[in-house]
Amino acid sequence: MTNKKLGLNTICTHIGEVKDEQFKGAISPMFLSSSYEFLDVDIKRYPRYFNTPNQEFLAKKIAALEHTESALIFGSGMAAISTMFLAFLKQGDHLVVQNTLYGGTVNFIKEEFPKYGIDYTFTNGYKIEDFEAAIQPNTKLIHIETPSNPLMTITDLKGIAELGKSKSILTSIDNTFASPVNQNPIDFGIDMVMHSATKYMGGHSDICAGAVASSNKHIERIWNVGKNLGGSLSDMTVWMLERSMKTMGLRVKAQTENALKMAKWLDDHPKISKVYYPGLESHPEYDLVKSQMKGFGAMLSFELVDGLDSYKFQKELQLIKSSMSLAGIESTVISPHLTSHALLTQEERDKVGISDQLIRFSVGIEEAEDLMNDIENAIAKI
Repeated sequence: MTNKKLGLNTICTHIGEVKDEQFKGAISPMFLSSSYEFLDVDIKRYPRYFNTPNQEFLAKKIAALEHTESALIFGSGMAAISTMFLAFLKQGDHLVVQNTLYGGTVNFIKEEFPKYGIDYTFTNGYKIEDFEAAIQPNTKLIHIETPSNPLMTITDLKGIAELGKSKSILTSIDNTFASPVNQNPIDFGIDMVMHSATKYMGGHSDICAGAVASSNKHIERIWNVGKNLGGSLSDMTVWMLERSMKTMGLRVKAQTENALKMAKWLDDHPKISKVYYPGLESHPEYDLVKSQMKGFGAMLSFELVDGLDSYKFQKELQLIKSSMSLAGIESTVISPHLTSHALLTQEERDKVGISDQLIRFSVGIEEAEDLMNDIENAIAKI
């Protein structure tokens, strides 16, 4: 099968399956062995080498979905991104990183990079000129996140890729919020794509995993670091992730449709002061969104009007869960200042626009009308 000729749901369903040659079962068998033959074999398999049968074949599915040559599966999104960074950055190198970024990534950079002698600069914004202004002679990598967590800022993929190539700088992206269903950064020239596979790839709030997709050359370099750091994923979880990804296209498209309905409804609500969602025409980068995303995504954020307590609001929700993670089939909310960005100082949160009134909303597959009623009832109670 040629992946490029297959549709999204066909790739999700069939690419990356491990064939059950013995019993001809309809799904991939699970290989739980941690020890494999090493004599007279083409591949010396070992879980920490990312090449057990389940690991190897699921990587093919992710690579096909992201239009890359190769991919690797990791134990978490942070394992994926930290390994990618350390594969391409060494003492004396410099990273340009977007300022609107997942808080865990920000914390990793600030706490760990000084130990390795790696320099970094956070941009002042998310425009191309912000990145260009931050570049230094020793810059080796530009890292972005679009849509960003949690304010849904949009960065020009083609512009960043062209900037990087013009200065011989590699580019990488956290594509978690969009998922391969709604965005393929490689098609715009970005070099490396990473995911917290815990999110839309897993989709059921029961898996913790990460992934990086890129060229064979870049993945080889990441693998060389990854086998030393040991951030591989157990084959049982790999099997669960492959099973979950079979329905990713269906799930994410349904969630994306719901999110647009919810964003428009919240935008008109008198008790909501602001809505952050790429699919609203009021979004400052709406035209750019339409040019680089196939769907607007299922994540949005909104701010309650002053006087409404965001903590009490979330306590009163009956259907929508208050939950640390995101992207499951169930709708969830969090306060970023208490969770994803809790490790940042108040000054840092204020600088990037993370207010105490801000609520991040991961929209699930429930009926939109039921979600609206749940929010309406919670607001009424407070």
